[in-house]
Amino acid sequence: MTIREILNTTKHRPWKIRPDGWKFYQEWNDAIFLHYQVDLTELEKFVPKELEIDLFAGKPWVSVVAFSMEKIRPKNLPSFPPISDFDEINIRTYVKSNNKTGVYFLSIEGGKKLSCKVAKGISELPYRFSEIKRTNKKYQSENSEFNDRLDIEFIIGDELKEKTELDNWLTERYALFQDSGKSINEFEIHHLEWPINQIDIKKVDLNYPRFKKLITEQPSKSHYSRGVKVLAWGKTKLAVRKS
Repeated sequence: MTIREILNTTKHRPWKIRPDGWKFYQEWNDAIFLHYQVDLTELEKFVPKELEIDLFAGKPWVSVVAFSMEKIRPKNLPSFPPISDFDEINIRTYVKSNNKTGVYFLSIEGGKKLSCKVAKGISELPYRFSEIKRTNKKYQSENSEFNDRLDIEFIIGDELKEKTELDNWLTERYALFQDSGKSINEFEIHHLEWPINQIDIKKVDLNYPRFKKLITEQPSKSHYSRGVKVLAWGKTKLAVRKS
């Protein structure tokens, strides 16, 4: 599907696409989602007060998303695979701001040092390097500095013919809010609906010491997706960070 076709497919979006032009193209491929229903009081420790935690049926969620970032590039320039293609793990929660629902990253890791440096410099997102390996049935990462570890074994199942309200709530997010330390930034994105498959999680060894009171090893829900092609707009500063 062409970029023009992606831009013209908007019925699934909760608000209209920004009228100014998109800035970056990227692909989020072969994504594994581990979703956790979490304690609100514990989650509030990690989310800036300027953002409202979004709830589903009165409960907050956190998701671990392990995927392959590919073909990331500025508009009108080609991608450069040694930097633009890398494996990524982010731990995100769900928030509201500026009359929009989106995600907020608690953690974000990339599998290439230079890619992390470039991505962090451009976006101010808190990228850090971790050793990441993946196959078609395993996804593994290790970060000795933070003592973080993720080891997943899985089998991909059939594509879902019908998605539940919760499936869509957890995946169809078109804004990212991030705390740069100086301000709360907003990034808008657009893509087609996530195609979602069932996934049989055979093993989850998850150890993130900072989040040990927040995330358990066994997820409440899980998904797999072959991926989406993503258009991203430049960041907007929403508010000066309150001390």
